[in-house]
Amino acid sequence: MAEPDFWSDPVRAERVMKRLRTVSGPLQQYRTLSAQYTDWAELVELAQMEEDTHLLQEQLAEGIRLKDTLRQFELTLVLRGPYDHEDAILTLHAGAGGTEAQDWVQMLLRMYLRWAESRGFHTDIIDQLAGEEAGLKSVTIEVRGENVFGFLRPERGVHRLVRISPFDASGRRHTSFASVEVIPDLETDDTIEIRTDDLKIDTYRASGAGGQHINKTESAIRITHLPTGIVVTCQSERSQHSNRETAMKMLRGKLAELKEREWEQHMAEVRGVQSDIGWGSQIRSYVFQPYTIVRDHRTRHETGNVQAVMNGDIDGFIEAYLQAEAKGSLMPEDID
Repeated sequence: MAEPDFWSDPVRAERVMKRLRTVSGPLQQYRTLSAQYTDWAELVELAQMEEDTHLLQEQLAEGIRLKDTLRQFELTLVLRGPYDHEDAILTLHAGAGGTEAQDWVQMLLRMYLRWAESRGFHTDIIDQLAGEEAGLKSVTIEVRGENVFGFLRPERGVHRLVRISPFDASGRRHTSFASVEVIPDLETDDTIEIRTDDLKIDTYRASGAGGQHINKTESAIRITHLPTGIVVTCQSERSQHSNRETAMKMLRGKLAELKEREWEQHMAEVRGVQSDIGWGSQIRSYVFQPYTIVRDHRTRHETGNVQAVMNGDIDGFIEAYLQAEAKGSLMPEDID
């Protein structure tokens, strides 16, 4: 940062600043928390000596706040993956269930947008495909903020919904599925090599909202990575160039995830662990009827407050996964 030309390349400068925050952030948080705890303990001791009930009540509330801050700090320390500190690109796909599944994707999108908003993260919809009657067949959003990929990574997999269908005149109970894919949002990665000869790039007219320009010019981009068969699309921007840049970021993230999963599979084979690490494993069930419960099948974390979860309160599930992962106590997917 002391280099004279450091700010001449804003993109590189931002990467360096982000890396600095990643490295020095936890140490600064630790020092701040230590100082706050020391001050708090001294005030508690003073209140006890003077038998000041009012001050003790104030410090009780402050102690609860400090405990919650410490829990959040501990959680960031278990984010040890190579891309956990990056932004994320989250994609939802409707599975079995037709219109029901497409409506389920719309509900999950709302849940994740509210979760991101509650944490102060920024979101942008990159691509979406509307359902025939209701909901969405698929949607892709970019989520930006500190440690976003690390926090969203536990959400990868298939999410199951059980409810009385609003689209069924007979009022029968339906089961729907939607898959959640999360990849790191990478501007650059020296370990990921993408050769131009390995890419097939198609342009087409964007669909959906966006005005006359977005629908009448071939601004949408589809990139196929021929060696792996990975396909990414983007149609959110008016400019074909901007859509291409975003699509390349998505491709880079997918290749990074593929590389990480191949390593996980290799290590599982070395350890002799027979587990399904491919995306598509059912991870969580959301039951609206005949009772209400949301249960994660890997950690057994559950809550009966379905409405709170659908309003974005999913931190409990994320934290339970990350803590179990750090302890090596994740359970195999056992669908109840």
